[in-house]
Amino acid sequence: MEVLPCSRVAHIARMKKPYHSNIAFHTRRNALRVAEVWMDEYKSNVYLAWNIPMENHGIDYGDISQRVALRKSLQCKSFQWYLDNVYPEMRRYNNTLFYGEIRNSKVSHLCMDQGMKENHTATLHPCHGWGPQLGRFTKEGQLFLGPLGSTGEDTRCVVDDQISSFPQLLNCDKVTNVKQKTWHFTQNESIINRATGRCLEVVPANVYFGHLLVLQPCSGQRWTIKNTMKQ
Repeated sequence: MEVLPCSRVAHIARMKKPYHSNIAFHTRRNALRVAEVWMDEYKSNVYLAWNIPMENHGIDYGDISQRVALRKSLQCKSFQWYLDNVYPEMRRYNNTLFYGEIRNSKVSHLCMDQGMKENHTATLHPCHGWGPQLGRFTKEGQLFLGPLGSTGEDTRCVVDDQISSFPQLLNCDKVTNVKQKTWHFTQNESIINRATGRCLEVVPANVYFGHLLVLQPCSGQRWTIKNTMKQ
């Protein structure tokens, strides 16, 4: 296998698709089959990318015993070897604790959302579960928000810059104050910034969805992140 990260591929579509219009179920199924056979401890990255729980996900990916036996008979190297030697630029997400939509118990129909990227501010939006609402909380206490990137895009995390009343969504690698970009959080508890002690909270406001996402003294609001990463 040769990896060409800068390659460009063109696709000319037919006037009429020769397959079912909704192929998401089948692509998820195939993705999980590949993950379970070939990716070892990194299979969790596929569940994360698809925003699928690692258990009780309801997707029957079928019998993979023959594929596992084939891998063994071919004496294939581990996926760790592939990442170390073939594609070391690829981001790794094994430090994830929780992932998926981030909801506040006071307004559970709204989810934390990356909003317009140029605004650099995390916001609230009706929950839909797609990329802009893909949250990820790590062992280091960083809270990422937005679609995953294989090599560069996944560097935006929620930050308390100690100035604004709104949580900033910034390139995590460029935030030098570690405490500003790290948080205390466990499921169904507050999200508390380690630099300021301020909490991520929602407040009623005369805006389109009726609430704002703000940083303020903690009042005991509780948050949940949809999925727990199986360790």
